[in-house]
Amino acid sequence: MDTTNSKILIVEDDSAIAEIERDYLEINGYEVEIVDNGPAGIQRGGSGEFNLILLDVMLPGADGFAVCRKLRETVDIPILMVTARQEDIDKVRGLGLGADDYIVKPFSPGELVARVKANLAQYERLRSRSGGASAVNSELKVGQITIRPQSRRVYVRDEELSLKNKEYELLLFLVEHVDMVLSKETLYEKIWGYDAVGDSATVAVHINRLREKIEDNPGDPKVIQTVWGAGYRLKA
Repeated sequence: MDTTNSKILIVEDDSAIAEIERDYLEINGYEVEIVDNGPAGIQRGGSGEFNLILLDVMLPGADGFAVCRKLRETVDIPILMVTARQEDIDKVRGLGLGADDYIVKPFSPGELVARVKANLAQYERLRSRSGGASAVNSELKVGQITIRPQSRRVYVRDEELSLKNKEYELLLFLVEHVDMVLSKETLYEKIWGYDAVGDSATVAVHINRLREKIEDNPGDPKVIQTVWGAGYRLKA
């Protein structure tokens, strides 16, 4: 799927890094705009003009976590958090606020472009898939979970849930593969579209977020089960 000509917002206060990111993305056909602080990231990111936001964690005015939280109130485009910290807690915090993926500095230009392409392509696949659902397959049901792909609506015990893009796509994939054990690597490749060793932190955080929304007791999950040493399974 061709995602070139997409418009990307870089929110980064280090001008040297931002310019490198911009140059490599523009070489690959993307239109890029740079802002260098949190408030500007919120203002421009929420404008509806962009297809993806590359969001640094450490920013003046408001850090990346605050920016991500605010943006998720109004936009559903992919948000990639950029962090120089290695601790998983930063990655988990970013994903918990609604980020779709993260990338750790220092990263190669090739990795940056690959992540951007993968997230844009996956987002477009999700939109196309939802918009093109046939009437025959307009509703999927497993236990107390009902998914209507045509409208991207999810219900648990007849109550509608509010899910972020990756949460929705992950749950849809699990429902379509009910009772199958799916490894973290498989889920990462299928949902995030990035052909690399599965990122256990990313997958685990999104699984936990889903459990908080659909399980009676997220600490003792009965619907999305962990199969130790193998992955996860949605129980029918």
